Amino acid sequence: MIVVVAPPARQGRTGGARQALVAVAQLRLMVLSLLFGAGMLVVIAKLALLALWAQPATARDINAGLIPPRGDIVDRNGAPLARTIDAWTIAIHPNQVIGDKAALAQKLAELIPDQTAARYQAILNSGSGFAFLKRRALPELVSAVNALGEPAIEFQREPDRLYPQSTMAAHVLGFIDSNGHGVAGMEKVLEKRLSDPALRSQPVALSIDARVQAAMESELGGAMNTFQARGAAGIVLDVRTGEVMAMVSLPTFNPNAIRGIPPRNNVTQSVYELGSTFKPLAVAGSIDAGLMPSMARRFDATHPLQVGRFRISDDPGDETFRWLTVPEVLIYSSNIATARIADEMGAARMQSLFQRLGFDQRAQIELGDGAKPLWPTYWARTTVMTTAYGHGIAVTPLHLANAYAAMVNGGTLRPATLLKVAPGKEVAGTRVMNEATSRRMRQMLRLIVLKGTGRMGEAKGYRLGGKTGTAEAASAGGYDKGRNVSTFAAAFPIDAPRYVVVAMLDSPQRTATVSRTTAAWTASPVVSRVVSRTGSILGVTPDNSRDIELGDLMPLLWAGPAGTKAAR
Repeated sequence: MIVVVAPPARQGRTGGARQALVAVAQLRLMVLSLLFGAGMLVVIAKLALLALWAQPATARDINAGLIPPRGDIVDRNGAPLARTIDAWTIAIHPNQVIGDKAALAQKLAELIPDQTAARYQAILNSGSGFAFLKRRALPELVSAVNALGEPAIEFQREPDRLYPQSTMAAHVLGFIDSNGHGVAGMEKVLEKRLSDPALRSQPVALSIDARVQAAMESELGGAMNTFQARGAAGIVLDVRTGEVMAMVSLPTFNPNAIRGIPPRNNVTQSVYELGSTFKPLAVAGSIDAGLMPSMARRFDATHPLQVGRFRISDDPGDETFRWLTVPEVLIYSSNIATARIADEMGAARMQSLFQRLGFDQRAQIELGDGAKPLWPTYWARTTVMTTAYGHGIAVTPLHLANAYAAMVNGGTLRPATLLKVAPGKEVAGTRVMNEATSRRMRQMLRLIVLKGTGRMGEAKGYRLGGKTGTAEAASAGGYDKGRNVSTFAAAFPIDAPRYVVVAMLDSPQRTATVSRTTAAWTASPVVSRVVSRTGSILGVTPDNSRDIELGDLMPLLWAGPAGTKAAR
């Protein structure tokens, strides 16, 4: 029998190695435990800090994630004008494309014709890590691009600003930049309000009525196309609150697809010499100053008025070149008689009138980027005379609308606003003329539409009162006799004014059927159609049985043949 026994020394070496391994394992376990313990201490300390100083989560914090990152803008009746939606963005990783780049570029050009196939191929060959192919992509396009089967194409969802009415009220709304911040219009004005988590869940209501806005854009755009005008402007203003029911500037732009610099807002950012629309203001200033005690007073318009080297004249017509009563001065739009009235007022009174109406400063409205009027640097005698009929002083159409609102509402000038005013709220203003003067001017504005240059501006049943104005367009260093600015400013119903409507065309051209480019033929029909379409929407019921009382003025009008003068 053979017994094999391991040597004692060898047994010692094996046992020692095992003990060493156990010791290393224990050391490692101890280090791991210490690290784990330190980590737990950090977590406990962090929790303690949060418990001591952190604010508890509120329902508002929880709901903030469910609220769009930018609030909606709506019209006065709640119709959406600007809202934030989830949109698709199509992007690509050019350095990861695995297919035929030339073929892919061709297919992308067919599906997304924003760029050429050559441009798409350049993007694909750029070797960059990321490039946008299309933002604001429709779901149909996303499906079509996805069907190409290229793994390098990526589809993302991101918030996007949508203007569902497209170009409507574009100059009012403005637009946002690629970072989602407002850079123009009410988007810029309301930036803080629209992005406030505590407020953005509630839409902001503008004063604009989308139905009135659409009608004004339609009629003004049609006239601009018909007469091939360079530009146009229109506004509907509540004379009691200063609310802008419609503001139109043409040409316009699409805030959903901004390319380049959008055209300026002609209502607030462009100044014009608005011609004979100033004549009622000058007459109102004369009455208010006590210089016109009787409407029967006559002014000599028998011959042109020579003042130094300047000659002031009227267009010929059956009713011209005679002595005119005060109503006839406006009905026949006499430059000569208006200049004589202004001459009596003098520079101080004329400047004071225009300053009270705000013609020496930017018009007040939220947009804040309005143009400053061109105010005469020196008020010579001729300056006083010509500014009375709208030459030598340039203002925006908004200035004119504000002035007419004050002239017909009892004499109070209120700042215009693009924000909805709560029903029944009293809007403060500044008195700029007497109530008696306002009543008299309402009568004469009505006579201009019934008997004078504003006859084509009448809207049956709505009792308009207004004044046309046609002025030579300003050009470098003077005037362009081949172009004019045609304007009609009106109020309705004139027996109890609610709204002022202004329409202006810049440089209208003759057509095959209309041989004149004066305001009577170009701008006043626009106002007539706008009022006919929107009067009832604005709460004015047409009534052919009512009208303003004109009994004391009718005997002062010439009983001769109807005038043929083109409107100024």
